Amino acid sequence: MTAPRILVVGEALIDIVDGVEHVGGSPANVALGLGRLGADVRVLTALADDERGSRIAAHLDAAGALVLPQSFLLDRTSTATATLGDGGGAVYEFDIEWRVPDGPAPDCDLMHVGSIACFLEPGASRVREMVESVAARVGRVTFDPNIRPALIDGSRMRERVERIAGLASAVKLSDEDAALIYPGLAVGAVLDELLALGVAVAVVTRGAEGAVLASQTARVEVPAVVTHVVDTVGAGDSFMATLVSGLSETADWDLSGDALSRLGARCAAAAGITVGRAGADLPDLAELESVRA
Repeated sequence: MTAPRILVVGEALIDIVDGVEHVGGSPANVALGLGRLGADVRVLTALADDERGSRIAAHLDAAGALVLPQSFLLDRTSTATATLGDGGGAVYEFDIEWRVPDGPAPDCDLMHVGSIACFLEPGASRVREMVESVAARVGRVTFDPNIRPALIDGSRMRERVERIAGLASAVKLSDEDAALIYPGLAVGAVLDELLALGVAVAVVTRGAEGAVLASQTARVEVPAVVTHVVDTVGAGDSFMATLVSGLSETADWDLSGDALSRLGARCAAAAGITVGRAGADLPDLAELESVRA
């Protein structure tokens, strides 16, 4: 069977942590993870034809995630300066521009979108148009809002998230995202809200407390992998990449409780590998299989 063609649309940038530069951006990290897991993945992003842009493209290409040439449309590649807290979490200060080239979304069998790209104009409106087109054409869109409060109008946050989530087949929220989008709601109620939009697979990750995955017919809790945490950079993206990879591998999604448990455990294993090393260093297929063996 021919591998499904996955299109990732979203920001790719340079993370600056303690003065050291790393390739980052949530969608770029997801593409990196998908490439390392052996997926056929293409990336539509916004880069400049500069040293940082070339470094990002080479980093993704080495993982098997090809940056499409129309992505080079900025004057300077975007950056995010991260400050790490005591628990390894990161707070970001952004210098970012987000645009998407005109024209239809490239052909794909599944499209993943998320993060800044879905909220920062002028590119966000084009991303929503692409989501609408792909949802109508192939019916498979995955979405990780990965909210950056400094870059989104809080009064419209829920509206803008639900506009894309309502077109998506699978949506993942972190517990922090859930608290911002649905303040005061418990995890179960958040999942109910997503499923009511028509989402086939809804997920809320809860860090060390694991994750909850839900479909229209089943709901399961998956524990986090117990490991030494170096930092949490890329953990959610690793979970998301593995989720997308797992869902893309079958034509007809099995959304039973057993299937969700297996999928969730695989995603948690990938995230556990990532938090055990510095930065967004997502696992490849061999590493993931060795942990799951």
